[in-house]
Amino acid sequence: MSTPKLAFYILGCKLISFEASNMTINFEVEGYERVEFQEHPDVGVISICSVTENVVKSFG
Repeated sequence: MSTPKLAFYILGCKLISFEASNMTINFEVEGYERVEFQEHPDVGVISICSVTENVVKSFG
């Protein structure tokens, strides 16, 4: 049986990056390997900071 794979795509603040790191640790404890989206993961997490999203809307 192959190792399940996990990928993150993070847009946003440092808090989102910190939370993603914590989630990665929890997934790794369960046997997941973190990879890039191009490697076709079994689980993909897209995390966006709403503060960053609002700034982009204001200035974008």
